[in-house]
Amino acid sequence: MGKVRTSLVKRTARRLLELYPDEVSTNFEENKELVKKYVYLKSKKLRNQIAGYLTHLAKLRAREESQVQQ
Repeated sequence: MGKVRTSLVKRTARRLLELYPDEVSTNFEENKELVKKYVYLKSKKLRNQIAGYLTHLAKLRAREESQVQQ
């Protein structure tokens, strides 16, 4: 079975991607700083989960854009 992400992680990551599409990258460390900047979280684990899912979404978006260009 794969990784299971909570709806909070997914909803927050999608919202960040919607609000700040130019700042989101395919680099986890940069996304971690982005989450730290825009979302108030006490938990490092939750921040990292959101940043990881955000990275995943950014890679999917980049892959879709490259397929459209071809």
